Amino acid sequence: SANGNYLIDSNGFKYLDFVAGVSVNTLGHCNKYINESVKKQIDNHSHVMVYGEFVQQPQIKLAKLLSENLPKSLSCSYFVNSGTEAIEGALKLAKRYTGKSKIISFKNSYHGSTAGSLSIMGYENQKSNYRPLIPNCISINFNSIEMLDEIDSQTAAVVVEPYQAASGFIKADKAFIKKIREKCIEHGSLLIYDEIQSCYGRTGKLFAFEHYNIIPDILCIAKGMGSGYPIGAFISSYAIMHELTHNPTLGHITTFGGNPIAAAVATAALRVVQDEALALNARKLGKIFRDQLNTYIQSSKVVTLVRGRGLLNAIVINDSPESDTAWNICMALKENGLLAKPTHGNIIRFAPPLVMTKAQLLDCVNIIIATLKTFEPK
Repeated sequence: SANGNYLIDSNGFKYLDFVAGVSVNTLGHCNKYINESVKKQIDNHSHVMVYGEFVQQPQIKLAKLLSENLPKSLSCSYFVNSGTEAIEGALKLAKRYTGKSKIISFKNSYHGSTAGSLSIMGYENQKSNYRPLIPNCISINFNSIEMLDEIDSQTAAVVVEPYQAASGFIKADKAFIKKIREKCIEHGSLLIYDEIQSCYGRTGKLFAFEHYNIIPDILCIAKGMGSGYPIGAFISSYAIMHELTHNPTLGHITTFGGNPIAAAVATAALRVVQDEALALNARKLGKIFRDQLNTYIQSSKVVTLVRGRGLLNAIVINDSPESDTAWNICMALKENGLLAKPTHGNIIRFAPPLVMTKAQLLDCVNIIIATLKTFEPK
């Protein structure tokens, strides 16, 4: 079972959850507001029609709330079932609106596992066995301003994560994002932000792009948006999104997108994040987390770097990406009552629910430091 910030195994042992379903469980487990929204919507109706055929109130309420919390140029939401579907829809929309086909993305990026998302993924070892994929997709170095010359008059879109999640929360430089925006304007290309893991307050702002004050043409969100329920969205302006309404009619369609139950949950989740100031909580607790671990690593031989923003954080282990050290540390953390996720062989991610308290966070930091100490050279 699971409750609050804890997972509980079949023997009744409790684990502090620093994975949160891979950045999904924004409000922890069995949150009362989420559960109430599910029960209320189930008693009203669940699926009644393919998305877009009938106007449904849960979808309208969610779209309205999102538009109230986003810039005016991000006023139209198209709801899907997952993050990878949001990316697929955004790629389609960019190609349709611009009439171009070239897509620029970045190495070490992760956007999903369907064909279009896989085509722009930044890990060749994860997609090489599925080629040929979608043509004209170019992957360049993240945070390299020099390589942005690849953006040209044939480019439909540039897809970028403001915080590369799968690689261990590497932050995009502001100058880098600014240059992408300038290049997209220069060449009539669309800027797409993948905020599938960073949305709904996790970085200390409701949306990560707010740290940059550089607005995308299309915003993709999912994961924490549904706080445990399957939903995603790609969001743009009316002028851009209107291209999906004609020639053909229903230029993008999904049976279960905007599922009434998931939409009701996503609305409730956003309201709780706002009402309980959880973005601010993430900002404050994230600073404490990084400060505590940065103090520890000053004398550590095991950890070389702490990075992140809000409650998206990672540590880099002093070993090669081919090593098992990060995995072994995560197994030791599990034995000590805390769940964390290794990635890239030598990185450990920490992304707990945003409802965590300061006292719980400090307990977790103590567990992490005590566990790391057992891996220090004797």
